[in-house]
Amino acid sequence: MEYEFIALHRDVGETELKQARELRRGGNLEYVDSATVRAVKHGRILIIEGIEKAERGIMPVLNNLLENREMNLDDGTHIIHHDRYALLDSSSSGEDFKQFIPAHKDFRVIAIAAPVPPYTGYPIDPPFRSRFQARYMDPLGALLSLNAHTSTKKIPVSLYDKLKDIILATQYASEAKSSLDGSAKTTLPAFPQTALVKLRALLDIFVPPPHLTPSQLAKLVLAIHPTLMHAKFVAWAMLSKQTEDAGLGPLGSPSLGQDDDDAGYLGYRIVDIKRETERTVKLTFAQQGSTQIVEVVVPGGPRPLLAFPWKDLESLGFAVTDRFMGVLTCMLQVHALKWDVTLVPPVLPSTASCSTSTLVRTFGALLGYEVDSVHLYKELGGRELVMRRKVEDGGATSWQPSPLTEGAWEGRLVHLSGVDVIGSTVGSLSRLLQDREMELWEGKRLVARAEPEELRDSDELSVPHPSFRVLVTASKSLPLKDWLSDEHANMFFPVMTVPMTQEEEARILLGTGCPQKYVTILLEFADKYRSSMTSDVVQKNRKLGTRALVRVASHLAKYPGYDDLHTLLSRSILAEFLPTTERMNLEVIFDEVGVKKLTPAYNPSPVVGDANIVFPAPSGVEGASDVLIPRFSISEDPEGVASHVPHMAHFYDNSLQTALMRDLAIDLEVLGEHLVLLGNQGVGKNKVVDRLCQLLGRPREYIQLHRDTTVNQLMFQTVLENGIVRYIESPLLRAIRMGRVIIIDEADKAAEHVVAVFKSLAGHGELTLPDGRRVRRTQERVSDIVVHPNFRLVLLANRPGYPFLGNHFLQVLGDNFSCHSVTNPDMESERKLLSQLAPELSQDLILRLVAAFHDLRRAHEAGTLTYPYSLRELINLVRHLQAYPSDPLEVVLRNIFDFDVHRPETIEKLAEILDHHGLIVKRVGLEAAREEARKVLDIKYEPKGDTSLSQPKYGKEDPNNNPHTGGNTWAGGTGGRDTAGLGGRGGYMRLYKGHNIRQVSDALKNNVPDSVKEKAREMARQELARRLEELNMSAGEAAVYGKYLEAVQGHIAQLYDLLENLSAKEEERVWVKRQTDGELDDSRLTEGLTGEATVYKRRSMAKPEIGRPQIKPKRIRFVFDISASMYRFQYDGRLQRSMETAVMLMETFPRLTRQDKYVWDMYGHSGDSPDIPLIEANAPPTEIRDRWKVLEKMDLTTQYTFAGDYTVEAIEKAVTEVAKFDADEWFVITVTDANFGRYNITAEELKRAMIREPKVKTALICIGEGAEVTWVPKYLPGLGFRVSNTADIPAVLRSILSSMPYHRGSNKSQMAAYFFASPVDVEIKLDGEDERKKVDMKTDKEKTITCPVYYDGESIAGQITVRVRDGKKLAHDGVKVEFVGSIELFYDRGHHHEFLSLSQELAAPGEMRQAQTFDFLFKNVEKQYESYQGINVKLRYFLRVTISRRIADVNKERDVWVHSFRMPPDSNNSIKMEVGIEDCLHIEFEYNKSKYV
Repeated sequence: MEYEFIALHRDVGETELKQARELRRGGNLEYVDSATVRAVKHGRILIIEGIEKAERGIMPVLNNLLENREMNLDDGTHIIHHDRYALLDSSSSGEDFKQFIPAHKDFRVIAIAAPVPPYTGYPIDPPFRSRFQARYMDPLGALLSLNAHTSTKKIPVSLYDKLKDIILATQYASEAKSSLDGSAKTTLPAFPQTALVKLRALLDIFVPPPHLTPSQLAKLVLAIHPTLMHAKFVAWAMLSKQTEDAGLGPLGSPSLGQDDDDAGYLGYRIVDIKRETERTVKLTFAQQGSTQIVEVVVPGGPRPLLAFPWKDLESLGFAVTDRFMGVLTCMLQVHALKWDVTLVPPVLPSTASCSTSTLVRTFGALLGYEVDSVHLYKELGGRELVMRRKVEDGGATSWQPSPLTEGAWEGRLVHLSGVDVIGSTVGSLSRLLQDREMELWEGKRLVARAEPEELRDSDELSVPHPSFRVLVTASKSLPLKDWLSDEHANMFFPVMTVPMTQEEEARILLGTGCPQKYVTILLEFADKYRSSMTSDVVQKNRKLGTRALVRVASHLAKYPGYDDLHTLLSRSILAEFLPTTERMNLEVIFDEVGVKKLTPAYNPSPVVGDANIVFPAPSGVEGASDVLIPRFSISEDPEGVASHVPHMAHFYDNSLQTALMRDLAIDLEVLGEHLVLLGNQGVGKNKVVDRLCQLLGRPREYIQLHRDTTVNQLMFQTVLENGIVRYIESPLLRAIRMGRVIIIDEADKAAEHVVAVFKSLAGHGELTLPDGRRVRRTQERVSDIVVHPNFRLVLLANRPGYPFLGNHFLQVLGDNFSCHSVTNPDMESERKLLSQLAPELSQDLILRLVAAFHDLRRAHEAGTLTYPYSLRELINLVRHLQAYPSDPLEVVLRNIFDFDVHRPETIEKLAEILDHHGLIVKRVGLEAAREEARKVLDIKYEPKGDTSLSQPKYGKEDPNNNPHTGGNTWAGGTGGRDTAGLGGRGGYMRLYKGHNIRQVSDALKNNVPDSVKEKAREMARQELARRLEELNMSAGEAAVYGKYLEAVQGHIAQLYDLLENLSAKEEERVWVKRQTDGELDDSRLTEGLTGEATVYKRRSMAKPEIGRPQIKPKRIRFVFDISASMYRFQYDGRLQRSMETAVMLMETFPRLTRQDKYVWDMYGHSGDSPDIPLIEANAPPTEIRDRWKVLEKMDLTTQYTFAGDYTVEAIEKAVTEVAKFDADEWFVITVTDANFGRYNITAEELKRAMIREPKVKTALICIGEGAEVTWVPKYLPGLGFRVSNTADIPAVLRSILSSMPYHRGSNKSQMAAYFFASPVDVEIKLDGEDERKKVDMKTDKEKTITCPVYYDGESIAGQITVRVRDGKKLAHDGVKVEFVGSIELFYDRGHHHEFLSLSQELAAPGEMRQAQTFDFLFKNVEKQYESYQGINVKLRYFLRVTISRRIADVNKERDVWVHSFRMPPDSNNSIKMEVGIEDCLHIEFEYNKSKYV
């Protein structure tokens, strides 16, 4: 039976379900029936796939058709029920009769959907659902039925059957139905539906070895169940247990990278590739360790094959390593199975390069393919993946095949790059990828097979070429869990990529000519930096990939005198703009690898010659030489040189910007890199780049991005002329073609998917245009646009994070750009620049202004000011003083600081800084801003007539609020008497109604009788008492609360800014397309010409991706120390700071516009209890009296509680409670006086409490002055904060809430290294270890250490040397050494079983000022077990040296390996049993074994 097919996705609209409009030649409009209409007219089956992916408002379009077989079409015709059509009178009106079309009686609809839940998607619309009969397709049945007809050979039964049983059992377990089963349901996710199909196909061709190694088994399991890559490790451990129970052995590491790196699946290696026919290739595989040879003839391309085995490795252009060959072999095996490939990146957020692009190119070259790369972006729709609209001369439109469709017809390898960014849209290709069928345009269809006569008689049918293959890669900008789903696994055969080893990276870096000593440091730094990154900071930190290291190494190779590694590495990862806590961690890494920060040198101004620019060597830098940069030749672009080279009449050279220009010139002209410049506003990003282009004579184009920029706008400018859509070449295409520099300004303001276009352009020189043309480095087709060798991209953006709130576009760009941070010049450079700008201005004043602005910037970095004052503001200020020297400084300063007049904390800080630098400014801020207004508002007024006073009163209320002057009748008047108002006399209260103020003279104001004054005071006291009674507060209580509120009023504004912006960032609006009103969408102009209504776009909240949970609130608990020490030591201000912090929180959260974004509460702890409720999450204090009661409770508790400290218990309980809440993020912020020493609370205990729940972010704010306050920030970097002023608390909260370094528990070994930097070096040397056998053992970081071998009963002896660092003394509480035997479970690392523990004391408590050596001996130690290291468990023996200290112990371990010659006990002897009756019957039974399994 004939059928029509519709694949639904998020971009499907009414047009795709009813009729499309097309413009034909001559300007005629033609309606084209959709698959739905064709099915209704011709009586076909309509198959609708992916119901769960359609937005809710789309499917009702079909409801009337399904119910009554009726539908109104856009061309004016009507589909009606065939029975109703039969009743029409065809003779009455011919034209009217033609408007009606009968629905064919055989028309039927089959809708296909995945159930939601458990799968992701939208619930089916109830009216739509009610019109269908349901049939459930059992996943188990589907698993088996899909696999039933795939095998053509006899495959090994044992391996297949055992894995099949595991797959089916996992499916059963994932479908637990009862509540009991649901609570005990396994965390192991079900296998994809194609798991058995892939498994059987692989085993059908590639016969497995008798026994799979753990690595081979892991690689096989990940191939059929790739979502395990991002599942919890316990799922992997559970599956490993199942494979062991099944007799297959344990699973290797899911990160792969084992001993057989060069092998593909099942231990096979590719050994030969030869051309078989014009479009086929023979692949030959050999199995490791056997004589098994597999030859497979596979589809290929028409191009010459890249010779394999490799003939000349040097000419390949890439390094052939075991890792590379292993992944490449897997890809070739998948190709032999006739599946499309997806290359899955590692789950770790930061790794070395995986050679993804090289793998794609090599795979295509080995098989002779023409590779067509399509770089995907987020706004790409499902229709654009398949077809593109072409506007012909005269305005007619037609559809053309997309590169994907062309590739299917021509038999190409189509590379879809960035599949992770288009989300669920990739599901629209599932039919093409799985069945090789697809619906095209205007009724055309791609089918898997067709008879020759069918293809000859119909121009609507076409078949894909047998060689057609799709290979997809990810951009690595999104976590695997966001896109690697079961649907994706069913469409493709996943191949796991493996990052380079350190040895492979070293070879590449040495290949640049970089000296070995630098390569060693670079690799050590990269390893530590990458391991410090976790998934929650990867969006804030810049990854350090192999390409970035190559860039640094190339720089060192070409300019060995410029070897400041601290600067080069900091530039690569943009250290200048990392959050404070991350910068602290980075400095620790620099110290560990021995990279020191050098004092910046002075850089003389460049010298411009005819052919070169010379940057003189910086002064005082040994080994540095002049840098010569060639200038641009006019002959290469005469037009560009004449019209597009920037002209700057004035540029004031300074050392910092000269060094920046030199580095930019090296990257642009010598290394051929594309650039990203990041910096605050006004630091001169545009000026520096324009100046460099001017010096080089380089033509440049310019584009400024904004929130509404689209990908199409980057490539074309769309115009509509005389009803015809035309495309004009954009500056970007012009720069590509002409070889110019293009400045992309405000790159952080555009959507991330727009900026992603530059990644493929910079990294691969590739781009696909909407009109079908391609941008390529070399011309492969006539229509290709070739990237000119001189083309360079320069992206400018503000620094990431608050207050700029730009997009995190750096992660999208990857390592394809050389990054530079642009900062404000140093003081001397800034002074010199301003002196050149304003030579007549006093040098003393310039110096004071420069110093003041540097202090303002430091205050911003510290978080006490919200605005980053830049060089631009300072230049504007100096220009004003130069042009108008008579203007007072305080007037000029208002040009800059009037923005902050309503921020008293900013004005106070400004006044403090100006005063510190001797800049005399009488008034700045709100009062100064209102000074001119007061001249107008405060009008002197002399009342006429009666001016006598009677008694104070409120006065009458004017319902019209008209201005009233003088008299004693109206409340709110000015210049009156007796009544409430302003500018008058004799009243008891001030009352302002918004009118100009008429002020009576001081003489008249002072002429008030004492009786009237006393009466006014009494009435004022009564009114205040009445208001306080309303608040249920006494006058004293109100005064005290007012004092606290006044102290933090300015800081509330800072905290409000922070919380409000954190909320707003999550709710950023986007362009929503296919709207019936709004702004015209350029990409749908043709549809607009044809009359379609949904051609507009509007700004609106973005709908979440299918399956993404709704935005949840942030859950925050504040824990306050209200112990006795807070009261006892309140003289240092700790209790006041604590209560001011509480007021700041209570006053800020209720002011937020979206209070539902935060669920917060406050608890206290004292010597009596670890959890004293102050504010509950569901009952925040809304009235002043309620907030006062919170303060009163805090104060009284500190006064009457018993001594004691429950800080650790309070943190543990808070973390546990907060983690139970369903939130977006979880925070526990503890405010304490850090009186830990008295109660023996150690840093280790604090750390353990803070990391007990991985997802909860914790922080400790210390507000006391005790000794512990100094070591808490030192040993808890990024987690512990010392605050001596309440004004600093908003800055601390900003760091905590927006820049937490990592989730606790996510990388415990890394945290331990950062928390407790050892003050000493400890060396353990064993006697005779050089003569002993050695065993290599892998550590937790996948590094190998060498261990000496000991035997049971042998003594362990040696020496321990302790060296104090930096010549400082070390106070300790004793030194001891232990010999420990331990059993460690990898899935439960927090609990180790120590079965052996021997200890010796080496030193008593004391001080250590120099190196000391201690001897130790553990004599004739019985070592019960042998050492063992497996997948899930490790048995180890080690020596542990402990130097006990009051704050944190110093520990050092040294592993040894134990062999045992003990005979294993005979634990299965025969046994005998006798039964019987004495002297009568005797029966004896003998069993050969005592145990049977």
